[in-house]
Amino acid sequence: MFLPLRLIPVPVQCVVLTTVLDLYLSTHHGLREHLDALAGRCCRIFVRDSGVVIFLVFSHDGIKARPEFRGQVDVRVESTTTGFARLCFGGEDADDLVFKQVLKLSGDSETMLRFKKMLAETDLDWERELRLAFGDFFGDKVVRFARGLIAAEQKAAQGARQLVNGGLRRMGAPDEDRLQRWQAQVEVVARKLPPLKGRVTRLQHRLEELTRS
Repeated sequence: MFLPLRLIPVPVQCVVLTTVLDLYLSTHHGLREHLDALAGRCCRIFVRDSGVVIFLVFSHDGIKARPEFRGQVDVRVESTTTGFARLCFGGEDADDLVFKQVLKLSGDSETMLRFKKMLAETDLDWERELRLAFGDFFGDKVVRFARGLIAAEQKAAQGARQLVNGGLRRMGAPDEDRLQRWQAQVEVVARKLPPLKGRVTRLQHRLEELTRS
C-alpha cells in the first residue's frame, strides 16, 4: 500500500505485506482473538491514485495479502498512497483518518467493527518490521518514500491555506485567524447572555411589583 507502487509489481507488494504481518503476529499473540473473529473474512484494499487492489484474507493462522480473490469481500478500505502512508508511517490513528475521510471504510458492519478493533490494538512499527524482514536498505527506501509523500502533502496543504488566506485578505474578507477570534468573542458573549437575561427578567418582575403597589 505504502510502497512506490508504480515501480513494484502488486504480487511483490503482497509478498512484502504477508511477510511483515506474519513476523509481527508471530510475536503478538494477543491479536489471536481478533484473527479468530475475522477468520474466513476478506478485506479489499484499493489505492485510488495508482489503481492498485490488494486483498487481505484472514484465517486463524494469520493474514495473507493476495493480488486476486474470487470469494466474498466483507470490508473495503480505500485511500490514496499518501493516506496509507499516513496510517503506516505518519503515526496517525485509523479512526481519525476515517473521520477526516482520508480512509474510507465500507462493507459488513460487524466485520468492519472487528476490523477496526484489530487496527486499534495493532501497534505495528512498519519501519522496524520492514528492516527486520528485508534489511536496512529496503526498509530505508520504503520509509523515505512514505515520509516524503506525507511531507509533500503537508507542504501542499499549507500552500493552499496561504493562497486562500491571501485571496481573502485582498478581498477584505476575514482570514482563518480573524474568524477564530470572532468565534471566540461570540462564544464569550453567548456565555454572558443567560445571566444578563436573568437579570433583565428579575428587573421586569420588580418593576411590575412596584407598579402594582
